[in-house]
Amino acid sequence: MNTVHPLRDALHHEVHARPYERLAAPLILSRVGLVEADGRQTREHLRALLRERHLPLPAEDANHLSLDLGGIKLRWEQHTEFYTCTFWQPLPSGAADFSRTDLADLPPAWLAGLPGKWLIGLHVLVLPRDDADDNELPLIVRRYLAEDSRVGCAAIDDAARIYTDFRLREDGFGRFVIVADPTMSPRRLGRIVQRVVEIETYRMMALLGMPVARQVNAALAGAENNLAALAARIGSADAEEEPELLHQLTELAANVEGLYARTHARFSASGAYFELVQRRIDELREVRTANLQTLREFMDRRLLPALQTCAWAARRQQALSERISRVSNLLRTRVEIETQQSSAGLLEAMNRRQTAQFLLQSAVEGLSVAAVTYYGSGLVGYLAKGAKAAGLFAIAPDIAVAASIPLIAALVWFGVRRLHQRVQTVTAAAP
Repeated sequence: MNTVHPLRDALHHEVHARPYERLAAPLILSRVGLVEADGRQTREHLRALLRERHLPLPAEDANHLSLDLGGIKLRWEQHTEFYTCTFWQPLPSGAADFSRTDLADLPPAWLAGLPGKWLIGLHVLVLPRDDADDNELPLIVRRYLAEDSRVGCAAIDDAARIYTDFRLREDGFGRFVIVADPTMSPRRLGRIVQRVVEIETYRMMALLGMPVARQVNAALAGAENNLAALAARIGSADAEEEPELLHQLTELAANVEGLYARTHARFSASGAYFELVQRRIDELREVRTANLQTLREFMDRRLLPALQTCAWAARRQQALSERISRVSNLLRTRVEIETQQSSAGLLEAMNRRQTAQFLLQSAVEGLSVAAVTYYGSGLVGYLAKGAKAAGLFAIAPDIAVAASIPLIAALVWFGVRRLHQRVQTVTAAAP
């Protein structure tokens, strides 16, 4: 094996590119996610923080970084259309609450200058479980999560219990509480926390298609009305109106196809993010606890309708495009039939003109034969008179003229027929 694929090592190590972190309770974790940011700009902003703390810089093409900033851990990830910064730090047992997050220990100017538009923000409080938690909600859950929208479940064979209310607080962040079995390994706890933050991350990314779907549905309502009006006009339109109708249909089709091109990627991405949310929930293996609504039940009631709206908008665009195509084909078929009828009438008129021309040509040819015969017999008469005067023969000129007329007429007629045959042969051989 002398030739090695240039991507072999990169593809092999891809499965280890973003390992789960090792976490231990109690800790506070915060994640921010931003969209519409240039990858080079985000890396440079990250390097500015690392330079300030004299830490090694990431590679130019790096899309993942995990390191210790000095008491605070950072996990930076660059995705296709967004990037995330996740910070966490251990907490003393007596101060395990949301009163102070790990973001407070970061430079405020650096946080405020994060490139892009802020979309994702959540704080996750991870606590060890004690015996009192088995029978009732932890005090921290009752204190910080709204009762009317509280969601919770037991996950991974009751190794952890997850609570949230999916509400934004004054700082713009949502809150999750994870109460974990104290005997759980750091790697396993890291996997659970990673799944939880990814559920919220992908949920927000999936919902980006919802405003687009509303705009599309509003635009399609007007387009559908225009198509219905055009279809009704086609049935009673005159031939003079057809070009204008076809122009309007073409313009409508261009607008719908342009709308589809601008929104198809967003709807496809929303569907992919929703599948990731469902997969992360499946991995948690939820069991109902404390008579609370589970994460899956919440997503089915709140997120699934939004996804179905996006899917319906995409299908509606496709259906409208097909309807415009059918109406356009109907109008084109009508125009083609009228064109064929007009062409048939034109060909019939041309045939009539050609028949009249042929009759006229036959009459002219008859007159031409008579005229040529007349002038030919006159020449014969002159020749006969001259020959008689010279004593060359004794036939009367009138008899010679009379005798030559049938012969001259036959020769002229035969020559005209030969000319017709020659013309027809040349015309048939022409490409």
